[in-house]
Amino acid sequence: MYKEKKLAYLLFAVLIVVIAVLACILIKSNQKPVSYECTNYAMGTYVQQTVYGKNSQQAAKAAAQKIGELENLISWRRSDSDITKLNQASGSDWVSIDPKTAAILQKSLDVADKSYGAFDPTILPVSSLWDFGGENQHLPSKKEIQKYLKYVNYKELRVNTQESTASLKRHYMAVDLGAVGKGAACDEAVAAYEQAGADSGIIAVGGSIGVFGTKKDGTPWNIAVRDPHSSETQSASLGAIDLRSGYVSTSGTYEKYFTKNGVTYHHLLNPKTGYPENNSLVSVTVVCDNGALSDALSTACFVLGREKGAELLKKYNAGGIFITTDDKIYLTKNMENTFTLSDRKYSLVKSGV
Repeated sequence: MYKEKKLAYLLFAVLIVVIAVLACILIKSNQKPVSYECTNYAMGTYVQQTVYGKNSQQAAKAAAQKIGELENLISWRRSDSDITKLNQASGSDWVSIDPKTAAILQKSLDVADKSYGAFDPTILPVSSLWDFGGENQHLPSKKEIQKYLKYVNYKELRVNTQESTASLKRHYMAVDLGAVGKGAACDEAVAAYEQAGADSGIIAVGGSIGVFGTKKDGTPWNIAVRDPHSSETQSASLGAIDLRSGYVSTSGTYEKYFTKNGVTYHHLLNPKTGYPENNSLVSVTVVCDNGALSDALSTACFVLGREKGAELLKKYNAGGIFITTDDKIYLTKNMENTFTLSDRKYSLVKSGV
């Protein structure tokens, strides 16, 4: 009798252990994947990351470090950056630069060439006159703009990617990679996620976004497209893009601007005139497989306008969303099945560009 009771107690104890183990397995299977979220400041804007997987925190920290290193290379505001060295040597010698800087410069030149100068990395002599977002933003005189516009010419920027060198042909020329840097930062982050062994992740650097890996439930990443008429403090979305991989960049008139004598001036300058482009667009969103490219293309397409911009996107197999001042949204054909409109005050024009 004693042995039977002892055996019963033993079996009961084993059963409790089995139930506990099964419960832990069940709980684990229903848990959300391990994730890490963080926000920091770089490239003159906020950097937001959400990374999934057991190495998520390590991956996010590695991405932040890579972005900081990139900023130190390509920011003209940093006294020891590659771009500062290049600008200071304008009209004289070739300078040695990091291979990453050389690659970004070469990509910038490619977009400049294919957009016929609508995107121009040598815009700094003119953009610095306006100083959008700076302490001295103001409306330059026509005389000032004409004086410095002659130094804006991407064809006089030379890059040797094999030797990692670059030069500017004339004195007073200067490079500004602000229209490509945030997308390039997303490239760095996605590479860091992969190297750190993260399962998946998403990063936003200002108006540029990059995604890595597949979501746990297998659904696409849902990337909101900002309503360009919403305020900075209460920004709202007008729709969303379903994205399984790649990058999204938006250039909009709402990003940096000021009003003078009742006229609003935004930061998206036409390199040929030196003034903000006024072509009935308020924002352009570009989707493609490279962050730096998506960033440069969104600027180029804004300056070109929706029809010529759409033609440029075809050269890169990229998608585009063009939003006009009269609240119309024009999609390139390859965006028709990936963009969903949620704000009915806008009208959607499919295959309109």
